[in-house]
Amino acid sequence: MAKPLTKLDMMAALIGTPSVSSTNSFHDQSNLPVIHLLADWLENIGFSVDIHYLPEQPTKANLIATLGSKYKGAEGLILSGHTDTVPYDDKQWQQDPFKLTELDNNFFGLGSTDMKSFFAFAIATASQFKASDLKRPLTLLATADEESAMSGAQSLTKEQLEHAKYAVIGEPTSLIPVRMHKGVMMESIVVSGHAGHSSNPALGASATEGMHTVITELLRWRQELQSKHQNSVFEVSVPTMNIGSIHGGDNPNRICSHCETQIDIRPLPGMNIDDLRDDLQRRLAKLLPTNSGLSLSYKPIFCGVPPFETAANATFTKTIEGLIKTPSKAVAFGTEAPYLTQLGIDTIVIGPGNINQAHQPNEFIPGRQIEPYCNFLQKLITKICIN
Repeated sequence: MAKPLTKLDMMAALIGTPSVSSTNSFHDQSNLPVIHLLADWLENIGFSVDIHYLPEQPTKANLIATLGSKYKGAEGLILSGHTDTVPYDDKQWQQDPFKLTELDNNFFGLGSTDMKSFFAFAIATASQFKASDLKRPLTLLATADEESAMSGAQSLTKEQLEHAKYAVIGEPTSLIPVRMHKGVMMESIVVSGHAGHSSNPALGASATEGMHTVITELLRWRQELQSKHQNSVFEVSVPTMNIGSIHGGDNPNRICSHCETQIDIRPLPGMNIDDLRDDLQRRLAKLLPTNSGLSLSYKPIFCGVPPFETAANATFTKTIEGLIKTPSKAVAFGTEAPYLTQLGIDTIVIGPGNINQAHQPNEFIPGRQIEPYCNFLQKLITKICIN
């Protein structure tokens, strides 16, 4: 009989299996090798495994693996994570990003914190339980494309998870429960004009000057949003808007004919992304005079991540806080949590590692957080699925 894999064995195998997702097709990779690794390990410890390929993406899939009786209304527990990583800057890594490397009890590798190691910890903990022990089912959920388009989480259906009531997402939070986060919107605004010789403004229509009008309105809108919406639970208590890039023109002696700005908006819980986009569209539509020679186009860069909130007094919030002995908090970064809550699943985000390690060279997870997190998962499974 084969020796069971250790947590470090699984971490090394997952980190050693590339699964970059990116909006740039040059960097984008399949997550199926990771999905198949997880499926093999979970089947070997008694889980029933289903692989759901994403619509129109045959190289991407979600995995839903369940231990115990899976029936509608079973009110089981989900341990959830994403299988993809961001792209990497190979020359900036001091170690091989696809090899698990230990140094001073820190474990380095692409996805070590965000968030492949989570699966090793969840599977190692789940292997301590038998289906016959469980009054409620335990499910491991592994999704695709969280780092690019959230397409894996968006493709989940209520029917696929009708046996679950609670979920923990193991994103890196330094073992602090997160019950709330802001949403994420990224929008592109383009002003088109007419090129001409700079010596005579009448020969053209300046897109950069039109963009000045647009940005002035964006800043006015930001001020209105921040005056209407505040939440003191967040470190930055208002919705934010960042004018992240602006590109236009090609030479100082030519009137600019094309200018684009891209903005990032972080709405608070209670703010609706579709409503914000409708408001933005209305404001932009009336900015540039019809006789100016300028036109404006607007589009979302991606669908956006909704804000997320689980109530402070929710039973699941209190359960998690009681087990980990730490009060919950709010964060600014986005996760897949809102997609699970939309399916009626009470969700808390909590995992080992620090979000500051994510998306950068020499990513690592602290070894000192591994056993406390596994102990927490063991207590949570016992409380929800057995007791």
